[in-house]
Amino acid sequence: MILTREDGTRIAQAVAEAEAGTAGEIVTVLTPRSDSYTDVALAWSVFVAFLALAALETAPAFYIALVDRALGLWASEWGPRAYFGLALTVAVIKFAAMLAILQWRRLRLWLTPTPVKRARVHARALTAFRLGAESRTTGRTGVVIYVSLDERKAEIIADRAIADRVDPEVWGAAMVALLGPLRDGRLADGMVAAIAQVGAVLAQHAPRLADDVNELPDGPILL
Repeated sequence: MILTREDGTRIAQAVAEAEAGTAGEIVTVLTPRSDSYTDVALAWSVFVAFLALAALETAPAFYIALVDRALGLWASEWGPRAYFGLALTVAVIKFAAMLAILQWRRLRLWLTPTPVKRARVHARALTAFRLGAESRTTGRTGVVIYVSLDERKAEIIADRAIADRVDPEVWGAAMVALLGPLRDGRLADGMVAAIAQVGAVLAQHAPRLADDVNELPDGPILL
């Protein structure tokens, strides 16, 4: 479970308090991870298979002697078909073994380049924003706080009316408030602190109106 019921209640209350002084709407979205990175596992498996083939090509006599000893052969004659068969067998075994190892999600994530993780988190955050906040408020004042736990990354994306008034760098304080506790495993604390920071920015640039109504849910959305 990403959040306990108490944590969910704390986040919902923090959103309600932050929205009390603004016409903006804050939506919190949490996910265990933004992608399965299956393509990364396949890429590493192909790389290891080719690496094994390169090693075989570099020192063929050594590996052929090794196979002969393993099979109990005595300096047998190796024809082209045997060479190709050995190469295919080695490549398949290495590919399958690496793919099996990379079923361990933590290792797969660790071997995923940081730019790839950053791009996947951003893409998933945009999807969450488009589904959960974009153009869903009267004044286009929705803001999504998106957190991807396995990648330890977050995004803050604002709808047009807020994005036009607030530079992206302004959300830096909210990101710091969020990511500090998140790295310590205190997700709810980080979310509450970030919500307060976002609420302060919204109150400055989109003050609450007399006829303002709550248009988006306060509680966290779990993906």
